[in-house]
Amino acid sequence: MATRADAASAVARPHDSDAEMGATSRLDPARARQRPLPEPKPLTQHGPARIIAMCNQKGGVGKTTSTINLGAALVEYGRRVLLIDLDPQGALSVGLGVPAQNMDRTIYNALMERKTTLADVRVPTDIPGLDLVPSNIDLSAAEVQLVSEVAREQTLLRVLADVRDEYDYILIDCQPSLGLLTVNALTAAQGVIIPLECEFFSLRGVALLVDTIDKVKERLNPSLEISGILATMYDSRTVHCREVFSRVVEAFDDVVFQTVIQRTVRFPETTVAGQPITTWAPTSSGASAYRDLAKEVLSL
Repeated sequence: MATRADAASAVARPHDSDAEMGATSRLDPARARQRPLPEPKPLTQHGPARIIAMCNQKGGVGKTTSTINLGAALVEYGRRVLLIDLDPQGALSVGLGVPAQNMDRTIYNALMERKTTLADVRVPTDIPGLDLVPSNIDLSAAEVQLVSEVAREQTLLRVLADVRDEYDYILIDCQPSLGLLTVNALTAAQGVIIPLECEFFSLRGVALLVDTIDKVKERLNPSLEISGILATMYDSRTVHCREVFSRVVEAFDDVVFQTVIQRTVRFPETTVAGQPITTWAPTSSGASAYRDLAKEVLSL
């Protein structure tokens, strides 16, 4: 598992020597790592689900976009997927066209009310095989209310037990913080995917995040592992972006997915449309990238 020392080495200031900049500009490090990906095998039965938390305490790095599109891509390969919106801002729900702000029951009710289950609050999406547990601003109260609960870090784990056998993957879109809700997600998950914008300041919080994951693994969830680091908003035309990506690969090696998510105007369009990019622009490079990411996740 990656350590805080690995993360710290990733945030070392990039070299600014002309020789290294020139060498970097001649080679796209992301393209150099590309290898053929195996086609996923069909399933004969569903469940129990592998639970993956999409986590980064920095906002705007592509967590929600990656949760939606990875889930949709997994469905294309015959998997049943449940998406959990664990962010009070409800961006995951909005991104799938679900009016969560007007809903009476959300993930908040499943977490805080003993008689309410996930099956009571989940809703189907327009994509068969892809379900959603929505969230809205009510969830912000859960962070405070859970403090007084017994085994508060395991609340989400207990709630997920009721539906885990119905799905192949459960993807949790975490809020941009390392608070109690995020700790709940890490306690429930077997894997963590860290979306990381290819920009220098995005690297600075990786050490803290890896440290939190290590603590959760040690104290609450021994089976927790980093499934991979996903480079997002990647632009091979800029030296800085390529340099940051190279630093991340240097520190984490095979933990970094070979799939990178290129910066494109298609993703904001999908948010307005309330659809994944795999259905909004199925032949786009973004859709292809998330299908490749799904292949990598399925091969873990």
